Amino acid sequence: MAKKITSIFHYGNLTLVPVVIITIVLSACSIIRNGDIPDEGRTIENEEESGTMLALNDSHDQVRNGARLILEYDVQTNSFIGTVENTTENTLKLVRVEVHLSNGVELGPTTPTDLDPGESLDISLSATDEDFDGWSAHPEVGETGSGEHDEESEGGHNEGNSD
Repeated sequence: MAKKITSIFHYGNLTLVPVVIITIVLSACSIIRNGDIPDEGRTIENEEESGTMLALNDSHDQVRNGARLILEYDVQTNSFIGTVENTTENTLKLVRVEVHLSNGVELGPTTPTDLDPGESLDISLSATDEDFDGWSAHPEVGETGSGEHDEESEGGHNEGNSD
């Protein structure tokens, strides 16, 4: 009986087919589970921050939920300057930008703005006078749902400008 089972896996040139299929399926499941989808434009949902802190001389360039944020810190003006652009074919509703500093201060969000397909918006967020040596940033699209930014005057956010 063991001979029959073995012969199923050694049928001509099809010996490796089951092994290859199983390897592909397991690899795909691992990639999806770990979030390592190799797509620069992939969206990040339900994540407040990516956790990656940038140095003061680094630039941020990332697409999230269809909004491409390009941002850098300007030492001369002590502010974060850049653009947010709609990379989709649909209007993005309530697009805004936040910057998180290494000292725990959150800048923004900027004023929520609807962006038509291909439209971009200049971003300028003034930094705090407190020392910081790193930062992370992200655009947000649509309703937050959490109420985190519903009352910014009480939330302790540093309101930024979106030009």
